[in-house]
Amino acid sequence: MSLPPSPRGSSAGRDPERLDLDEDLRLTAVVHGSVQGVGFRWWTAHHAEQLGLRGSAVNNADGTVGVIAEGPRHAVRDLLKALNGGGTPGAVMKVDSHYGPATGEFQGFVTG
Repeated sequence: MSLPPSPRGSSAGRDPERLDLDEDLRLTAVVHGSVQGVGFRWWTAHHAEQLGLRGSAVNNADGTVGVIAEGPRHAVRDLLKALNGGGTPGAVMKVDSHYGPATGEFQGFVTG
């Protein structure tokens, strides 16, 4: 999964001190490293569900895992911190990510 161009999100140009932490946001991420065949998608789904997020975690043909997560800004940020945090299964080398407006296309969190 390649990342689409980063659109200017609904928070572009806002004062960061006045951001609504409960505003729904969409995280699109590509996780690089040894992240396939180690329970990484399950781990991601489990953390996302605990945070109340909706989305997906899928294996990509190039060995990366694509993650889409939607929900409150604070929860989406917490998931991204967890993906980068070192406590994941396997070995995360880097996470390419960007935020955008939530689309509401997901009902729960799925792995594929």
